[in-house]
Order: sequence, then C-alpha cells, then structure tokens
Amino acid sequence: MDIDMRVAVVLAPVLIAAGWAAFNIGAVALRQLQSFLDKEA
Repeated sequence: MDIDMRVAVVLAPVLIAAGWAAFNIGAVALRQLQSFLDKEA
C-alpha cells in the first residue's frame, strides 16, 4: 500500500498543528486538574 504524497503533504501541517494545540491545551488542562485536586484535599 503506497500513500499518495499529495495526501501526506496536505495532511502533515494539519496534523502538526493539531498535535501542537493538543500539547499546549493538554499542559494547561493538567495544571488546572492538579490545582483542582490540590484544593479538594
């Protein structure tokens, strides 16, 4: 199975951007969750 390079060229920036956004949002979400759990204890 050979992927068409045009598909890879189009999807690569979208996947990179989605990964970067998930990384940044995930870090903030983990900090917020940790803060919430610390206040509960």
